[in-house]
Amino acid sequence: MTHYKYLIIGAGMTADAAVKGIRELDPNGSIALLGNESNPPYDRPLLTKGLWKGKPLDSIWRKTEEHKADLLLGRKVLSIDPQKKQVQDDHQESYTYQKLLLATGGTPHKLPFGGDNIIYFRTLEDYRRLRGMCGQNQHFGVIGGGFIGSEIAAALTMNGERVTMLFPEEGIGARVYPRELSLYLNGFFCTKGVELLPGTNVKSLKKSNNSNLLITDQDHQVPVDCVIAGIGILPNVELAQSAGLKTGNGIVVDEMLRTNEPEIYAAGDVAEFNQLVLGKRLRVEHEDNDNEMGKQAGRNMAGADEPYHHLSYFYSDLFELGYEAVGELDPRMETFADWEEPFKKGVIYYLANGRVRGVLLWNVWDTVPAARLLIAEPGPFIAADLKKRLP
Repeated sequence: MTHYKYLIIGAGMTADAAVKGIRELDPNGSIALLGNESNPPYDRPLLTKGLWKGKPLDSIWRKTEEHKADLLLGRKVLSIDPQKKQVQDDHQESYTYQKLLLATGGTPHKLPFGGDNIIYFRTLEDYRRLRGMCGQNQHFGVIGGGFIGSEIAAALTMNGERVTMLFPEEGIGARVYPRELSLYLNGFFCTKGVELLPGTNVKSLKKSNNSNLLITDQDHQVPVDCVIAGIGILPNVELAQSAGLKTGNGIVVDEMLRTNEPEIYAAGDVAEFNQLVLGKRLRVEHEDNDNEMGKQAGRNMAGADEPYHHLSYFYSDLFELGYEAVGELDPRMETFADWEEPFKKGVIYYLANGRVRGVLLWNVWDTVPAARLLIAEPGPFIAADLKKRLP
């Protein structure tokens, strides 16, 4: 049985950030990462963004090993015993710890059909599999019109591939963007050569000769060679639940990122925390939160005891369009679009109860700090107050 001062379950971006947070305060305490994947920590967003625009594969690595951490990869943790401070993995090895961090991330939602014939795009191996199919005159079917679906459809199309998108909503990103922007994106993607089937649910996948047939809820058959699905993730809370940790929409943590077991912390995609500025508990699945929350968890494990109040941002690239966004983006809220050039450059504000709850910076850059300050203001605001409020 091996003892570590800091044991981290998970080997993704959050785990890497935690290692670096620990090392800011404790340069020598022993650290180990237990990860399901065989790869060391890497920057996941590059799988749908930069790698398709020419960035080298080596640019994804986060170089965790340079911070004196043991990387125990290709392992699944089977159990946690909080009383004994002990963890067991599927290699029949056990570890004890002083502090434990759960950075277990999430698992893609899966459709009730298709099996391994569908790529649920999330990992480096998914990227390698998909990239290996490119350049062979194939037709790619992308299920889902959210972040992953829209980004991978754009990436494939920019690389000369034929793409059909199928999603149940009226427009691309309909759960995030105001309706007029979502519908604009439909037309924009079509001009780039993407075939769109909005308002479509896929109900089954059938093999036909050497291709796949996607069967829609209208009984249409869409022949494709490869199917990719981006339909969200579920937080990996089963291990926490079996250890008696409190869960809700993720593993519940306090402002110090501790669970109901004071020596066990959680961070990243899997953690449900109190967002002070927004005044609500939530779970966030974006890179900035992974990095900042992971770092804070690491610092707190090493004794910092600093509350996590960071309001994270997220971003996306869609062909030549791009954006950064802060806070809650829910099109059911009141929205105000302050366009410099309609649908090409501008700021969209999301308001509730007289306060700005979210800001979408559409092809507007270097404005995230100002957007955070605006969301923190008590208001009250009306739409007219926001004209030219942010550059």
